[in-house]
Amino acid sequence: MTSPEQTANRRAAHLSPAERARLGKEARRIAPLDSHAELSPAVKRDPVTTMTADDAARVPELLPIRYGRMLVSPFTFYRGAASVMAADLAPTPVSGFRAQTCGDAHLSNFGFFASAERALVFDINDFDETLPGPWEWDVKRLATSIAVASRANGHNAKQSRRAVLSAAATYRTVLRDFAKQTNLQVWYAQLDVDHLLDRLSSTLSTEQMRNTRTMVDKARTRNSAQALAKLSAVVDGERRIVATPPVVVPVEDLMPDASANQLFDAMQELLEGYSRSLSPDRRLLLGQYRLVHMARKVVGVGSVGTRSWVLLMIGRDDADPLFLQAKEAGASVLEEYVGASEFEHHGERVVAGQRTMQASGDIFLGTRRVNGIDGKDRDFYVRQLRDWKGSVEVEGIRSSGLVTYASICGWTLARAHARSGDRVAIASYLGSSDRFENAVADFAEAYADLNDQDFRLLKQAVRDGLIKVQKGI
Repeated sequence: MTSPEQTANRRAAHLSPAERARLGKEARRIAPLDSHAELSPAVKRDPVTTMTADDAARVPELLPIRYGRMLVSPFTFYRGAASVMAADLAPTPVSGFRAQTCGDAHLSNFGFFASAERALVFDINDFDETLPGPWEWDVKRLATSIAVASRANGHNAKQSRRAVLSAAATYRTVLRDFAKQTNLQVWYAQLDVDHLLDRLSSTLSTEQMRNTRTMVDKARTRNSAQALAKLSAVVDGERRIVATPPVVVPVEDLMPDASANQLFDAMQELLEGYSRSLSPDRRLLLGQYRLVHMARKVVGVGSVGTRSWVLLMIGRDDADPLFLQAKEAGASVLEEYVGASEFEHHGERVVAGQRTMQASGDIFLGTRRVNGIDGKDRDFYVRQLRDWKGSVEVEGIRSSGLVTYASICGWTLARAHARSGDRVAIASYLGSSDRFENAVADFAEAYADLNDQDFRLLKQAVRDGLIKVQKGI
């Protein structure tokens, strides 16, 4: 069945570039570029209630870890408060053009990973909230994360604004470049890290380049073989994931043996069903591995409390491991404001969004809905746990480095949106002036103030005993 989103995109694609550009310019009457500075929070806004609304769907004993991580800094709070910002973005002006959005495009949701061709690429790497929606929301989520991170790192207001402008201006200019390219040129565009390093060598200091190359080299060591040595050991002749509670807890440590065996069998069924979402060649490859152990793993700030399993697979022998992650997918925080997904379940939504936005994806990315041992249907998506994965440490980054990194993220987001949105219309809407990026910078500064306020409200909720926290994990 064709969704309204797909129908609209097909119609737009068949208009001439001139007609699409005209639509973009006309949209400025609906949402002038300067209007993107607007932020009008609801009078009865309650961010703590908004954040805790979905706690019932999460693992209860992990919730204190979630809030403990959010309370580390205003930036970690921001990472976990996507639902709060979605509500605040909903009434803001939009051009009317949509794209596949990340839904949570903050600085720490970009990173390195291996392409299928074994090149190290840079891209968006988290799609739990992905949905077709206003492209402006992703830009503002990214821009605000830069402002929040800059403050947390002790940068002054001028340095913060420079970094935000770097991301938004790059987004605008790159989108305009993609508007001139063919569909296939846009689809094949990606940010190869080796080429990126060559470009950065002229803008970063010697020390910054050394640190960047160290980070990239470290990413290339993060694979299943490295994970085997770090996360597992041989116990009674069998390879097992090592417990590091509460972050990694083997299934047999979570529940009685009978239930653990039942859950292990259920995971076997999940893998069998999930394999059918892969292409035949990758299904064949997966079939050469067998599941030997599994453990629950606590993941990033926003996802703490969702069910996430590390799966240890063994191939030819013990030196041929494959670590997969089966992660629960719930409703997107955007769904209330842009409508429900066209897909049957949320695992399909996440996988489809990731495949649309990423230039080169994980060969083992797939999905499956299962009926859990508690009798409830749960949606999962599966991917490799480690495949040259790495990310920039935003905390502590220098002002000049943040400007450069913000620009790279702006490029990446523009390319992701250009794949699914009407890039010609959006580029025409954005225009050649700097009005858009200055409006976004104003918005980011205002929202960073609001984020600081929300951070204090969460602290107060903890002091009042309304929320329990577990820090240092």
